[in-house]
Amino acid sequence: MTIRPITQKEISILLVLIAMNLFSCQQVETQIETQVENNESASYKRFREGKIRYEKFNEFNTQFKYIKLEGFEFEKGIERYYPSSVIKVDDTYYMWYSKPPSYSEVVGPNEATDSTRAFHWDLCEVWYATSTDGYKWEEQGIAIHRGASGRYDHRSVFNPDILVANGKYYLCYQAAGSIKDARWSKLFKTSGDFVPNVIGMSVSNSPTGPWKALDEPILKPGPEEDAWDGEVIHEPTFFVKGGQYFLYYKSDGRLPWKPNISQGEFNKEHADIPLATGVAIADTPEGPYVKSKYNPVLMGGHGSMVWPYRNGVCATLPEGPERNSILFSEDGINFYPVIQGLTVPKGGGAYRPGTFTDVDVQPGQGLTWGVGHAFYPQYHFVRFDCNLSLDNGDKVQKDYKMIQDYMSGEGYEFDSRLNPNNK
Repeated sequence: MTIRPITQKEISILLVLIAMNLFSCQQVETQIETQVENNESASYKRFREGKIRYEKFNEFNTQFKYIKLEGFEFEKGIERYYPSSVIKVDDTYYMWYSKPPSYSEVVGPNEATDSTRAFHWDLCEVWYATSTDGYKWEEQGIAIHRGASGRYDHRSVFNPDILVANGKYYLCYQAAGSIKDARWSKLFKTSGDFVPNVIGMSVSNSPTGPWKALDEPILKPGPEEDAWDGEVIHEPTFFVKGGQYFLYYKSDGRLPWKPNISQGEFNKEHADIPLATGVAIADTPEGPYVKSKYNPVLMGGHGSMVWPYRNGVCATLPEGPERNSILFSEDGINFYPVIQGLTVPKGGGAYRPGTFTDVDVQPGQGLTWGVGHAFYPQYHFVRFDCNLSLDNGDKVQKDYKMIQDYMSGEGYEFDSRLNPNNK
């Protein structure tokens, strides 16, 4: 048998493969050596680098408790959706919400008429209710009517939130202009959405109105069809910091598995993001609102809520890769999870003490209660209570500081104050 001599090219290839294998082995050995040297498992390393804390040292540790509300009991044929943030003016609490005509049929976008709904949130108007104790509510009537024919808000106004600033009241809400914008997603008869929809705003000198709608929307999808928020703009809510107004909103792009929602290019860059939250920022309540270049700022967000805390803002995420969590951001852009595994409210509207004071002027007071919606047997409102107040957070922080001082100190004397169970 004749043995063919190895060519120079084959020798070069062989040397490259050997070098690559040696480099790969060295990488693995380095990783193992580093881990062994630092005695850090992957879980322990995440604990330290993520700056997460055990429940007893975590100021965001809470349980959301749900209570029936008098005045908002389940009523067959009557639907209410997405309560706004709750505010207090003098001795009265106010909240706003979506409400379609009672006993109106939902038939889907292909069969909807001027009196039948394409979706549950079709033909809505914004109603409001008041309470003196936060438990017993009285429905007061319509706050925001649908606009005239041809306007951006003619077909439906829904999913509102409130902002108080400069002695005025600003209601923002999703708005749809025409049944022609109701797109069927083909999943089932009544599935789909208004595409495009926009965010509208009305202004008043009083929480009871009258309200004056702005002539133009304050926020729209896109502007590119294949943008991550090119399809819809949902669930607006406010936060104030540094003299600026942060308007958070939920959206998604045009994705291959729902091609009938709208026309245009599929969103390829964000195809793995079925839902996310972005923010637009303005110097005045009425805008103009400029979308952050860092959007989306939260991964997920359907039915989420935000509230001011310390010098930043908290958010809940009922859906998404960090679902059932609370996240915190000091700058309103960069959020970090601070606790997970909670049963967070769905479509919650937080009670906002301080009526939207700038957190750079006065620390956000946190969250103690609000109103969300329950889904069974039909949409209706429930109250939630929790213990996420600034006072409680300060107490937990004080306890945690004692632990940190102990860890960094040289003494080992027993101190009963270090046991957070001794309260």
